[in-house]
Amino acid sequence: MKEKLGVLVCVSLLILFGSNCMGRFVVEKNNLKVTSPASLRDIYECAIGNFGVPQYGGTMVGSVFYPKSNQNACNKFEDVDIPWKNKPGGIPVFLLADRGDCYFTLKAWNAQNGGAAAILVADDRMEPLITMDTPEETDAQADYLQNITIPSALISKDLGDRIKKELSKGEMVKINLDWREALPHPDDRVEYEFWTNSNDECGPKCESQLNFVRDFKGAAQILEHKGYTQFTPHYITWYCPEAFILSQQCRSQCINNGRYCAPDPEQDFSKGYDGKDVVVQNLRQACFFNVANQTGKPWQWWDYVTDFSIRCPMRQNKYNKECADQVIQSLGYDVKKIDECIGDIEADVDNPVLKAEQEAQIGKGPRGDVTILPTLVVNNRQYRGKLDKGAVLKAICAGFEETTEPAICLSRDMETNECLHNNGGCWQDKDANITACRDTFRGRVCQCPIVQGVQFIGDGYTHCEASGALRCGINNGGCWKESRDGRTYSACPNYDRRGCKCPPGFRGDGVKSCEDIDECKEKLACLCPECKCKNTWGSYECSCKGQLLYIHEHDTCFGKDANTQVGWGIVWVVILGLAVAGVAGYAVYKYRIRRYMDSEIRAIMAQYMPLDNQGDVPNQVSV
Repeated sequence: MKEKLGVLVCVSLLILFGSNCMGRFVVEKNNLKVTSPASLRDIYECAIGNFGVPQYGGTMVGSVFYPKSNQNACNKFEDVDIPWKNKPGGIPVFLLADRGDCYFTLKAWNAQNGGAAAILVADDRMEPLITMDTPEETDAQADYLQNITIPSALISKDLGDRIKKELSKGEMVKINLDWREALPHPDDRVEYEFWTNSNDECGPKCESQLNFVRDFKGAAQILEHKGYTQFTPHYITWYCPEAFILSQQCRSQCINNGRYCAPDPEQDFSKGYDGKDVVVQNLRQACFFNVANQTGKPWQWWDYVTDFSIRCPMRQNKYNKECADQVIQSLGYDVKKIDECIGDIEADVDNPVLKAEQEAQIGKGPRGDVTILPTLVVNNRQYRGKLDKGAVLKAICAGFEETTEPAICLSRDMETNECLHNNGGCWQDKDANITACRDTFRGRVCQCPIVQGVQFIGDGYTHCEASGALRCGINNGGCWKESRDGRTYSACPNYDRRGCKCPPGFRGDGVKSCEDIDECKEKLACLCPECKCKNTWGSYECSCKGQLLYIHEHDTCFGKDANTQVGWGIVWVVILGLAVAGVAGYAVYKYRIRRYMDSEIRAIMAQYMPLDNQGDVPNQVSV
């Protein structure tokens, strides 16, 4: 059977000696939720394929189609065979294919070319789920592998049989593929590892790996610069069995007396570079990272690896220490420090860097052993799928606690574009071009925005309201505002940080409308008998009949004619009364001041008057 299963293999031992070894391989899974029919409605597990582009952090909804012919999807689907092909506006179709007879990747490629949005492969035996991997055989036609973009999943035989049964009855089987919990996302920093290899002569897989490093370098360095991530590169090595340490194969593939080995790049021990050269360069890259990390610039590992792959390729016979040292020096690092880290590769002792790499290869907790190259480990969970910049960035972004994702996770390349259709069902103010809909790699979220420093508050779906001291500057705080005849009235009060309130002279909700109050008709102004009232927009005007004068403060009319009920005589009486009261007050004030001054003068004089009268005091006569 031409399938590549994700099982633990000791690659170098198989190449060199045909030996087997034991380890723990973990199958990475995501959820599959059947929403209809009712007989299948439940949540199931499925295994993520190690190709294509899983939608980490997101979901995908579709209906299942099981073809009447080509049920294993090993052949191309002709137009007559694909009535299920997606049409604009139609629900995505998930092709259900049987396991067997060809590579998993070929099934996915044929499904993708047929228009399927995803492929579900039903197992043909009762067993635990396995990981569908890419073919390794050299005669495999693998030129399409890097072009597979649809997600894939292996489902159990039991679930596959039950889906087929419902489809045969004419039922529509709707499924929601959910990758939101496929990776842990506990906090606002993501720890991720990249298990790689410096070998650049291993065919399409090496080429795709180098292309990924070059494409992803910018994003990785931005994330690392700002402290959003903690990145660590790793390299897989194997040991040579003690019985074969003196063999030509071990001596050409290993360093440190067989402790650290790598397969021959060309798998031909008689020409080209040896596995030993690969191990040394892997060690040099690991040491460069250690030195760069000590200087506080771990992101420069991406520069070194990228530059080395361009300047020092195997096919140009530059894959050597001399070329590597030139790259190191061009990045401003001391070659001696790198050499000290590498140590003596001929010594019969452990190398501390490579020993740590071998220990890190062993899985701890839910991760499992790292056995596939290249492999990405995000928050201690192995990534599955194509090494593509967008796909990997989605996986890393899915590792952040929700709402803590950095801006790069919300860039155009990551958007789901759900806000383009009906504004994603979120609140919006079309007049001010403000919306609560925000596209993210996880899908759209309805969240009241911050615009020009003004925070909008609400549920994000039906209501968002501007708040704060500056809110009236953004679309008038969402409140009513209108201008007429050179006058402008607003329902956004500057003294209040929230809410809308119609200004004096208007009534209404303050948001959609404020209606003018007719103070004259409702008898709210100009109530004196001689008053005449004229309503204006937002206010009113009062006047008096004849030659009367209107006094606004008293809502009263005063006239010059003595026969009028209220005339200027009253005004003079009032003025005279005020004058008399003022004079009387002043007189009282002066009188009280004069009495106070007299009493003070008498008191002072009383202290000195007895001195003037001492002669009048009779002398005392002693007897």
